[in-house]
Amino acid sequence: MRVLIAEDQLLLRDGLTRMLTAHAMDVVATVDDGSGLSDALVSVRPDVAVVDIRLPPTFTDEGLRASIAARRRAPGLPILILSQYVERLYARELITSGTGAVGYLLKDRIGDVRQFIDAIRQVAAGATIMDPEVVAQLLRRHDTLATLTPRERDVLRHMAEGRSNTAIAACMTITEKAVSNHINTLFAKLGLPPSDTTSHRRVLAVLTYLDQTGGRSP
Repeated sequence: MRVLIAEDQLLLRDGLTRMLTAHAMDVVATVDDGSGLSDALVSVRPDVAVVDIRLPPTFTDEGLRASIAARRRAPGLPILILSQYVERLYARELITSGTGAVGYLLKDRIGDVRQFIDAIRQVAAGATIMDPEVVAQLLRRHDTLATLTPRERDVLRHMAEGRSNTAIAACMTITEKAVSNHINTLFAKLGLPPSDTTSHRRVLAVLTYLDQTGGRSP
């Protein structure tokens, strides 16, 4: 079985390589950043790729986005995502793409070597393997907007309609500073990574709104 590993931490990358090799798997490539991961996945075409979500240069969701991009170019490419947390938005896109096997495990599952190796083999064989905690968090996604206050929901609705902070302030008869404060709060409640740029987080917030409401007022 040919495996590609995408992991920026040298010790973990080396440990994974040794573990897989000991179980008769051939690690044909390793990648330590997100910039070239998509091209590497398409070029190598491994039987399965083990990919960390957070990779350089920004340590946000490069691994997940690169995997999605690679599967658009190489449909059916089996991907096993490893992470210390659940990135809900892109995880749903990867899982529901319908273009091949996928796994999503939290990193602490690596400690159970037998279970981890079995997960890799199942994904390579075409199965979908989901960490129970990942499933639980994805199922809780429908409650995300319920955590917002009515004012925060109004701000998010105006954002989804394409309005700027200035326009939102005018529509709601509040200051731009108040709008900015509401946006930062709803970013946090929606679980958007603080290291993302404001524009990127704004897009993610709107996508979350559209995903959960179909464009209707929450």
